[in-house]
Amino acid sequence: MHELSIIASLFEILLQKAGEQKALKITGVKLNVGKLSGVMPEALETAFEFYKKGTIAETAELEIEEMPLKVLCQDCGLEALKDSYIFVCPACGSTNLKIRQGTELFLEKIELEIE
Repeated sequence: MHELSIIASLFEILLQKAGEQKALKITGVKLNVGKLSGVMPEALETAFEFYKKGTIAETAELEIEEMPLKVLCQDCGLEALKDSYIFVCPACGSTNLKIRQGTELFLEKIELEIE
């Protein structure tokens, strides 16, 4: 379960940023998780709940936005959202696709309570 190590690293960042801002609490965290990131959102939520206990993020809410898989056909130029993992252009049938979105995992927002 690499989600645990991801959340451990996330908490290092959260606590560092909160310290820089002299925050009293971390009240919210938003992550963007791509459909092909290899990360399970449910496992991230479980790990987050575990890590936040006893920290200034103890009451923080975790919001996870799942980013859809978006591809660009290198042959016909169509940009499309894909619901399946069948990498075929819906317009021309080409398999020459470039992933434009869906592999990311990033921290979008930290909400802090400051004095």
